[in-house]
Amino acid sequence: MGGGAWTAAAGLMPTLKVQLRAALADDVDAIHAIEVASFGDPWKRDGFRDLILGGNATVVVAESGSGILGFAVSYAAADEAEIANVAVATFARRGGIGRTLVGHVVAKASRAGARMVFLEVRESNVAARALYTALGFAELARRAAYYNNPREDAVVMRLDVPAQ
Repeated sequence: MGGGAWTAAAGLMPTLKVQLRAALADDVDAIHAIEVASFGDPWKRDGFRDLILGGNATVVVAESGSGILGFAVSYAAADEAEIANVAVATFARRGGIGRTLVGHVVAKASRAGARMVFLEVRESNVAARALYTALGFAELARRAAYYNNPREDAVVMRLDVPAQ
């Protein structure tokens, strides 16, 4: 992972043993199944396939001997990165996988020159907001009625990343 001081300070040791790797086209079904189980308004299966094959985004999966347990989608440009999607299989939640995925994305973005990482999270997603806050993200703004099913505000969060 290699995120330097940020990684050590954030305590990114997962409770569940997983390996992170770039997503492959063969992973789309597993990624989409986690997405559907996690969100009321899930991304489309073909959207994940296009992201993985298109190369415009970074899609990383966390896997163990039992298969894919989570994933993260991110984008980077200039000195900014965005975490567009993070999800962990229902049975594997609270095991440190989300923390590991976010830490990996932040560390990779930092190595690529990002100085800020942004994300949006549902206002009601207390667990995710607590995780992001624990990792150093701070609330920046709100987007009214951003999410569907149910209609809900997004909390925009930002992390300032130290130079590597």
